[in-house]
Amino acid sequence: MRLKLLSPGEMSPAQKETYDESIAGKRGAPPAPMMAWLNSPEMARHATRLGEVLRFDTMFPAKLSEIAILVTARHWTAHYEWYAHKRLALKGGMDPGIIDDIRNRRTPTFDDPRGQVIYDVAKSLHEGHGVSQALYDEAVKVLTVRGVTEIIGLCGYYTMVSMTLNTFEFELPAGETSELA
Repeated sequence: MRLKLLSPGEMSPAQKETYDESIAGKRGAPPAPMMAWLNSPEMARHATRLGEVLRFDTMFPAKLSEIAILVTARHWTAHYEWYAHKRLALKGGMDPGIIDDIRNRRTPTFDDPRGQVIYDVAKSLHEGHGVSQALYDEAVKVLTVRGVTEIIGLCGYYTMVSMTLNTFEFELPAGETSELA
């Protein structure tokens, strides 16, 4: 870890206010990257609020939103992010084979057409820096414009999360090893 994470007693009033808001939210605990973002308290406040919306209040159940998050974590080889969201994906009911395929950079087979489109959009955003007209049309048909917008939000937000965790070298919990090479 490249950064000393502050305890609540070491935080400025602005940092403590954001910290307290995060633990009072739906997560019940501060998200790991927020502890780094607290170096910019206003950024931390807004980013944490956005993260809560994207995590809990999109139109997608975890089984589907976690596809975009795992594709993003894998794209960035974000060890901590992968560790955290693999667990959430499994808890949300994602097929472990899909997780393995994403980890191994293979295209998974989905039983839900929404999962396939989410995967395709997330991969296209990360690898192609955009979405073709044909994929866009399919995504709007299957996911709606709101769904496409929320997948973009998930990929963008979790890119920032992955960059934060990678830059400050957040470590996995004791006894855990990364699955990503």
